[in-house]
Amino acid sequence: MSVVRFHHISLSVANLAAQEAWYADAFGLTQVEERLEMPEAGVRTVVLSDTAGLRVEFVERSGSRPVSHTDAFAATAVQTFTHLALSVPDLDREFARLTQDCGAAVVVSPAPGASEGMRYAYVADPEGNLLELIETA
Repeated sequence: MSVVRFHHISLSVANLAAQEAWYADAFGLTQVEERLEMPEAGVRTVVLSDTAGLRVEFVERSGSRPVSHTDAFAATAVQTFTHLALSVPDLDREFARLTQDCGAAVVVSPAPGASEGMRYAYVADPEGNLLELIETA
């Protein structure tokens, strides 16, 4: 069996420039790995990364529709990817920074996780994409 590793996640967004700026501020995704425009398809993309190797692709397509979830588990009603989970060293600090300084919406406040020593929280980016923050002991 070959060894596989996670490469990136792709998010469909309504405002490419706004999301690019928000993720740069919120998570340090400032390195542009790829930028592509396909006017005939109404699509623009950018792949951003940080120095630790986190990569997120943002795809803006004219006419796309937002998806809204009432809670972190409502997303599971549709069979697709439901959230981006990020490991953070200090959950309370990151949760406060993202919600107070970066304007992320609170979805689930910090709480104990299912595994011993794990804690988690959910926030939503400005377009409603779910982000899970995970702290492990």
